[in-house]
Amino acid sequence: MPEPKRLMTVEQWERALENSGSKPLLVFKHSTSCPISAGAHDELDRYLAARSDLPVDVAIVHVIEERPVSNAIAETLQIQHKSPQAILVRDGKPVWDESHWRITSEFLTERVGADA
Repeated sequence: MPEPKRLMTVEQWERALENSGSKPLLVFKHSTSCPISAGAHDELDRYLAARSDLPVDVAIVHVIEERPVSNAIAETLQIQHKSPQAILVRDGKPVWDESHWRITSEFLTERVGADA
């Protein structure tokens, strides 16, 4: 199962954003204290477990623990912060974002495959 890269610094976020020019980036914003976010995280894990290779890089940011990174993502992409939240980024720009109960393995399969 591919493992998401945890973004813990703004510099890591900036590097991941820059790399989205060569391979799209799926960012998952996760609240470690929210049961809805825990469910969405399980769905992300289920999505990743079903794949040996991905058409995207996957990154995760813990929004409470890494608040500056979460804020930088929202500011850079001009997307209102939500958590949980999944954002597909290509060439440094957001393609789509979704939040809460809409983040499912099926949704990610459909949208990442269609938009990556």
